Amino acid sequence: MRNGTLKMRKIIGRLISTVATVALAGSALAACGSFQSQQVTLDFFQFKAEAASWFTQKAREFEKLHPNITINVNNTANAQTDMRTRLVKGRVPDVITLNGDISYGYFAASGVYHNWEGDPITKRLNTGMLQISRDLVQTSDPAKKKLYALPYAGNASGYIINTDLWKKAGLDPDNPPQTWDSFIAALQKLKSAGITPVEASWADTWTLQAPLASLNGTLVPLSDYTKLKKKETDFSKLWTETAQKEHTLYTYAQPNKGVTYQQATQDFANGKAAILPLGTYAIPQVTSVNKDISLRFANMPATNNANEQKLVAGDDVLLTMGANTKHEKEARMFIEFLLSEKNVAEYAKAQYAFTPLKETQAGGREIAPVLPFFRSGRIVDFCDHQIPSSINLAGFLQALVTTGNTKQFTDAMQKEWDKVQSRTFE
Repeated sequence: MRNGTLKMRKIIGRLISTVATVALAGSALAACGSFQSQQVTLDFFQFKAEAASWFTQKAREFEKLHPNITINVNNTANAQTDMRTRLVKGRVPDVITLNGDISYGYFAASGVYHNWEGDPITKRLNTGMLQISRDLVQTSDPAKKKLYALPYAGNASGYIINTDLWKKAGLDPDNPPQTWDSFIAALQKLKSAGITPVEASWADTWTLQAPLASLNGTLVPLSDYTKLKKKETDFSKLWTETAQKEHTLYTYAQPNKGVTYQQATQDFANGKAAILPLGTYAIPQVTSVNKDISLRFANMPATNNANEQKLVAGDDVLLTMGANTKHEKEARMFIEFLLSEKNVAEYAKAQYAFTPLKETQAGGREIAPVLPFFRSGRIVDFCDHQIPSSINLAGFLQALVTTGNTKQFTDAMQKEWDKVQSRTFE
């Protein structure tokens, strides 16, 4: 569940106080550590429901390798609320997986997670994915954007191609458009061939944020959101071009605006449209409906310069430990175990994800075409990770794609942004 920025801000002071208290308690307990058993129990907070059994299995494998360590796996169905409760009560987990989103950024800014800057383990990891983790930390001071969590698995935003329909229209799915104009020309060619170009899940408005992120990744530098906080720019300047292009994209979608995400993935799997403008995370849903479908994943170009295109990617799973865990040695051992090449490759394959290692690998041939973006560092975070959850971005996007009124969209965003900033303090 996503919570408002104001509520999040109110607890930051308490979290900082909690960190100090836990640190003092840890020092006192260390004095009597020599009298305790060598048996160590790690508290492992795990957020990803789709991977709960996988992480539990890995914990059991680790325990067999280290009989003196027991791991209590706490798979949570409501990660943000549960984490907030734990932090306020001073019960920071030893090992933690979290989604790389704005909520993580607020938690990280409070100092409750370990700072990995300069740690040797980072030398093995993809620099672009590391930077995404830093960029998520919610502070307007760039010097305070530290590495409070390590990337474990990446995803990407763009669009999924039904290769058979593309070939039917005379398009090459292995050579997707590299510029905005050629992308729109491909959609027009599909339409002229009697094929619905875009499968849109209009009814589930969160899905409308995917193309927004895909386009903004190239059009709007992340640094501009710091300028936005400082009132040096506004949404009219930042998002007008993106809004216009998102509306254009949805003019090629099926007319039924009652289609949900579930129905859209089913329809796409059954060959009713040529592209699905969502991220890699939607592929398992599609293949669960039609395991024989032939797919490719592509980056959505935003300008007419092929060389300036960037891929919007996220740290779908972040891995860290508490800043003051009493079992840093053992927690680090478990984290290094999870980050082994074998384990990250296994996870990526199961989740259609990208591995976090420097030589990034794709968890499926369908998503391999965008690997060059990861390997060359041309990846940026989702723009909606910079937008407080109290702003109804998805609702404003729904109005945009149905009306095409870009000014109404950017004005609404600015009005709500100003409300949030007026009650935000750093």
